[in-house]
Amino acid sequence: NYLTKMGEIDIIMLDKSEQTLVFVEVRYRQNTYFGSATDTVDQNKQAKLVRTAQYYLQQHSKYQEFICRFDVVGVESDLKYPRINWIKDAFGA
Repeated sequence: NYLTKMGEIDIIMLDKSEQTLVFVEVRYRQNTYFGSATDTVDQNKQAKLVRTAQYYLQQHSKYQEFICRFDVVGVESDLKYPRINWIKDAFGA
């Protein structure tokens, strides 16, 4: 986790095959009565993730020239048999 006053990013990873810095938001839902786990990443949350990623890039200048991507991972159901939905490039900055 990357945590600052700007916000939090669950996972930051490097996709070397694409020379891409990936910021990942992970969401869990026990059930989908009120929407899927990935549905909870609304425009406000996306904007907060983008601001936090921009702050991260300011603090880590070696990544400033990298392409950036925002992924969302949704985990649903009980922990014994979870369904995982990984959405690459879920939204743009």
